Amino acid sequence: MAQKNGKILVVDDNAGIRKALEILLPLYFAEVKTLPSPVTLVNTLEQFRPDVVLLDMNFKTEINTGNEGLFWAGEIKKLAPDVEVVLFTAYADVALAVEGMKRGAFDFIVKPWDNEKLAATLTAARDKARKCHPERPTCHPERSEGSMFWGTTRPMAAIRKTVEKIAPTDATVLITGENGTGKDVLAREIHARSLRCGKPMVAVDAGAIPETLFESELFGHVKGAFTDAHADHPGKFEQADGGTLFLDEVGNIPLHLQAKLLRAIQSRSIVRVGGSEAIPVNIRLICATNLDLEALVRAGRFREDLYYRINTVHIALPPLRERREDIVPLAERFVEQFAGKYHRPLSGLDGSARAALEAGRWSGNIRELQNCIEKAVILSEGSVLSGEDVRVDSSVASGSLGTTEEALIREAIDRSRGNISAAAKMLGISRPTLYAKMKKYGL
Repeated sequence: MAQKNGKILVVDDNAGIRKALEILLPLYFAEVKTLPSPVTLVNTLEQFRPDVVLLDMNFKTEINTGNEGLFWAGEIKKLAPDVEVVLFTAYADVALAVEGMKRGAFDFIVKPWDNEKLAATLTAARDKARKCHPERPTCHPERSEGSMFWGTTRPMAAIRKTVEKIAPTDATVLITGENGTGKDVLAREIHARSLRCGKPMVAVDAGAIPETLFESELFGHVKGAFTDAHADHPGKFEQADGGTLFLDEVGNIPLHLQAKLLRAIQSRSIVRVGGSEAIPVNIRLICATNLDLEALVRAGRFREDLYYRINTVHIALPPLRERREDIVPLAERFVEQFAGKYHRPLSGLDGSARAALEAGRWSGNIRELQNCIEKAVILSEGSVLSGEDVRVDSSVASGSLGTTEEALIREAIDRSRGNISAAAKMLGISRPTLYAKMKKYGL
């Protein structure tokens, strides 16, 4: 009798193959899940947490180079290094197999397959995954979509060093930064590097919860607590028990509800709405906001005691304009990600695209850059992205001024109606630097 344990995820666009494996693999694995494409692979890896992924090499009939499979094999190993990947192809190419091994694949299976050989390969991969990490759950230090990109700037290097120090602890973390700087991504990174990585990270957009539902959403409710309370419901605190609770936009919580949040954080227990029993919760708390909490405290709009309670470790993420040398590497990363996702044969950015991206304002930061590249990948008809593809608004670039420096300075001065201080602020440079550049160009 075959030993049934472990989890396997099959990613193959052939419905017949998926059906056959759904019949065969339950003889060897406790849980089997199949996907018709890698579009939802990232989320499935996090939620299903397989020991093994059986990954098809091609997802479009007219493409048989194996590039998609190799791309996703590399992404899986980055996202979940403890998961073993077995490549699945109809093309017995030794070179392709070797390349797959270089990217961390466990083995290579050729279609049509022999059931016994396939089962032996997959169970060996499972046994290796479980032997190497028999008790520790699969954790995810990186994500394919929106994953933490540290870059090369000093501020980000300092943040990375801080994260490496505090992630294994249960220290409460406050992440601040402009919209789109990746506060939620950093929160996931901290959780993934923590000792709680095998437990859930529950994210809550605190500012988006209606006041009337705030307590129920965070602390849960008992049956009959209000009109629509048809059954007991655990809140976000209970759902995150043993793991991490991420409160995003914490600065937007109304003042009168902050006391209830503080009480739960201090006591490490909650009382469901309509209930009387104190339920202990074991969480690691990470909060984030794009607001100036100190200013809100001074204005009486945020409780000082709550501020100090959530601010054990403060990490301020810099805007993209202050890490301009990371723009192109980030963009290239997004090109690779979305080219794989949308099955586009793109190999990168040409010189005009690089120049356009470097000159961009990026007021929406990394999120705006990601959206820009995703749209460009979808609409592009070439093998590389050009400046026309990315269509960057560079009318007022900040930070480093590139080859369009004179034009950017002229436009900033025009837009600020001759106010040099305002123009310098738009460009992200000092007044003396702006005066020097104006002299240089005879402005």
